[in-house]
Amino acid sequence: MPGLRKVLDWVVTIGVALAFVLVFEAEVAKPYRVPSSSMEPTLHCAKPGEWCEGRFNDRVIANRLAYRFSSPKRGQIVVFHAPAHACGIGGTFVKRLIGLPGDTVAEQNGYISINGKPLREPYVDLKLRDTMTSTWHVPAGRYFFMGDDRVHSCDSRMWGTVPKSSLVGPVLFTYWPPTSWF
Repeated sequence: MPGLRKVLDWVVTIGVALAFVLVFEAEVAKPYRVPSSSMEPTLHCAKPGEWCEGRFNDRVIANRLAYRFSSPKRGQIVVFHAPAHACGIGGTFVKRLIGLPGDTVAEQNGYISINGKPLREPYVDLKLRDTMTSTWHVPAGRYFFMGDDRVHSCDSRMWGTVPKSSLVGPVLFTYWPPTSWF
């Protein structure tokens, strides 16, 4: 019965590996697809989507454990569950964290300041800044998100802040397409 033992070893090995992957994805790191142009040029969506620059939608891994042990940090790209009314669709979004609890976020002609101090944003292309001027206060326990493509991003400027309980985690890396590895 050496053949049966070998088959059983393979079945157990594959079963354990599959269980590990499922638990890892559910509890530690989960993949997400970037569906819109709101994070261009940092993260790409696929043409022929409006304002998309890439041939493929970028796919990212989010660290689901990060915010259990540390606080969100300004500038992180975060996966989160947006309010149901956000952009008419709600769902899971990928955007940049701009405002922390207690902050006053102001936008003047496309430039952001936090509590009166200009925010350095080298990731925002000049041609993707909008002309909006407004001010928002971020309540305790909530966060303010914006896309890097400010002209085409439906974000906290439109639908408000996001509670910490809706944050999935920061993006660790882009795993697709493979050209993003270099």
